[in-house]
Amino acid sequence: MFVLPTSAVSASDWRYSIEPYVLAASIEGDAGVGRVTGAPVNVDFGDILENLEMAFMLHAEAVNGSKFGIIFDYGFMDLGADISGPLGGVVNAEVSQDIMELMLFKRTKANNYTYDIYAGIRWWDNEVDILIDSGVLPGTLSTSIDESWVDPVIGVRLFYPFNNKWTLLMRGDVGGFGVGSESSSLVSVGARYEINKDMLLNIKYQGLWVDYEDGTPGTPGYFAYDTVTHGPVIGLQFDF
Repeated sequence: MFVLPTSAVSASDWRYSIEPYVLAASIEGDAGVGRVTGAPVNVDFGDILENLEMAFMLHAEAVNGSKFGIIFDYGFMDLGADISGPLGGVVNAEVSQDIMELMLFKRTKANNYTYDIYAGIRWWDNEVDILIDSGVLPGTLSTSIDESWVDPVIGVRLFYPFNNKWTLLMRGDVGGFGVGSESSSLVSVGARYEINKDMLLNIKYQGLWVDYEDGTPGTPGYFAYDTVTHGPVIGLQFDF
């Protein structure tokens, strides 16, 4: 969508794109919930796929003739699993994660490539519900936490066409700055293939890292999340 007609589009005209996509994610790092601190998080795509209950991912953009634009991205995953304990008990874990981005950007054409400078917010929401049935003692033990925060973000995207069909895609940003998380960053690199003038295939590898902590370690309301979510991304983009 980065190539715009220079004579036919005025400052008041807008072009739009919608891109449903799939992220084959793996999650690595450490997390803490309540009295549990520093627990390792190592979940590969196979684990996520096996326990996935619901997912939705969508990217959308709008840009006008003055090369100012808006980026919207939303991803949601709902995971659930029953894990058997050593004495016959069961641990039921329900985890849902929402990440939404809303950015403004300015597009610039430089020689034979195009780049965007963007800034905005990245909103996170993590909900964890755990139900433990020991299989030995009567009753169950449950814990639940719902934590959300907003990170300010600034970054850059690069589009470098190899030919009339293939384009190199690169993106990087930093955020958090102690406002929401302590820090966060996103890096991606990939390629775009133009199927026709209104349909494009985007393939890239992306890593999203965040370091967030709230509350006092060892207390019921404590939540810490220091992880990187990474993996290949495949999306089909429609321009209009």
